[in-house]
Amino acid sequence: MKALVFNKYGKPEEVLQVKEIDKPKPKENEVLVNVKSTSINDYDWGMVRGRPKLYQLLFGLFRPKYTIPGMELSGIVEEVGSKVTELKFGDHVYGDISEVCFGTFAEYIAIDAKAIVTKPAGLSFEQAAALPHAGLLAYQALKEIKEHQKVLINGAGGGVGTIAIQIAKHYNCEVTGVDTSAKFDMMRTQGFDHVIDYQQSDFTKTGEKYDVILDCKSKKSAFAYLKALKPNGTYVTVGGDLTNLIGLLFWGKLLSIFSKKKLQILALKPNEGLDELNKLFNIKCQIDGPYKPEEIPRLIQYFGEGKHKGKVVVNF
Repeated sequence: MKALVFNKYGKPEEVLQVKEIDKPKPKENEVLVNVKSTSINDYDWGMVRGRPKLYQLLFGLFRPKYTIPGMELSGIVEEVGSKVTELKFGDHVYGDISEVCFGTFAEYIAIDAKAIVTKPAGLSFEQAAALPHAGLLAYQALKEIKEHQKVLINGAGGGVGTIAIQIAKHYNCEVTGVDTSAKFDMMRTQGFDHVIDYQQSDFTKTGEKYDVILDCKSKKSAFAYLKALKPNGTYVTVGGDLTNLIGLLFWGKLLSIFSKKKLQILALKPNEGLDELNKLFNIKCQIDGPYKPEEIPRLIQYFGEGKHKGKVVVNF
């Protein structure tokens, strides 16, 4: 089978290679999935490069523990382990598998049956591969959103942002998106009321205050975000700079004692709420692609540079 393999950390286009390897055999609690679509995520950007160093602590200090990246998939069950009862041959499935393993940049993957769920019939393979990780980051981050609030999304032109805007608009919120000006046309089409080019303006210094800030980048200090929140406002980050995340964790706990403002770091629960997300909001992911597997090394670099619009999807 075809797979994207790397055996050392480095630049994606230098260390990731398309190789023919043996098709895996599922264990008793696993299913073999024929991968139809997959997508690019932050984990792939960090894992392949081994940067920041925390990734090497998580995924192999001297060499990669997982030699095939990829954490989201949609596909068809081809073989079922002897103890699997929840899935069967021919089922269309999808999910974020990062809680158990990686390896979706391949034509086939053998995976714990509990790491994936049945795909709704009306969801294409491309849409299904784009939805689980970014969709649930947005959904779980905006769990407490209310009607007609003032919302800001930082990193609004990526996968999380282009899904979060749909949730916010479901609640008739006024939404500001922060990203590069190259994405503004797409963002306006998505429904953003206001757009800010982070290269030209710092949203924490404009004097505007928000009920909710959803941050996909976390490039600033906790104190900067506090200034941009209303008295009862909530800031939620779904990822970003490690140093700032540590600061947010510390100040978030301390602030909860003295203020009604909230600083939160989302601990994602993979695949939890996928059914509700589909039923409540009828999400349509903004697809960048679909591309071919051979393009994955270039696409990881493209993703890491923040040039993508929505979710970068690859079809096998």
